[in-house]
Amino acid sequence: MTCRVNKPRAWMYFALAAGIVIARAWGGRAAAQNAVNPDAALTQDFEKRVADYVKLHKSAEATPAPLKKPTTSPEKIRHHQHELRVTIVSLRSHAVQGNIFTPQIAAEFRRLIGIAYQADARHIRASFQEGEPGTRIVRVRVNNEYPDDMPLQTMPSSLLLNLPALPPELEYRVVGRTLVLRDIGANLIVDIIRGAIPN
Repeated sequence: MTCRVNKPRAWMYFALAAGIVIARAWGGRAAAQNAVNPDAALTQDFEKRVADYVKLHKSAEATPAPLKKPTTSPEKIRHHQHELRVTIVSLRSHAVQGNIFTPQIAAEFRRLIGIAYQADARHIRASFQEGEPGTRIVRVRVNNEYPDDMPLQTMPSSLLLNLPALPPELEYRVVGRTLVLRDIGANLIVDIIRGAIPN
């Protein structure tokens, strides 16, 4: 008995199978293209949180009387910082450690700092020792004034370049092994990562 093959139907099954394979291949490629790099997503989350804080900072700046012209008077600068700091703290009175440096973002910063240390640990440690001599322990807290008696040493470029860029209102500082996010104009500790700096 001869088995007759229905050619149109066979071609239909073949085309259907080929279409499924192609669709899966394109679907996989599209998924790969649309997949978000987890490290990039954390950086974007950090930048959004920073941008939200800067909006609050600018809103607070409109409250105290601004410095009408640049001044070198320590009294005037400290008074303006104090007024701005008080206003910002009142606007974020419930701020706690981790509002900007969430646990996930803090872990990413530790990873980035670790990479910088692997490449240039000797220079980074030497830079910090020059800027922060002695062994005095200072506890820094969110929404507090940055300690007056702590030096504002220059951050090592090899470390700074490995961290996300900041807007002009903010800067990174290091106190002991703690990474500090500092509001420059208000001399305010915005957030911190304890133990961020390797021994």
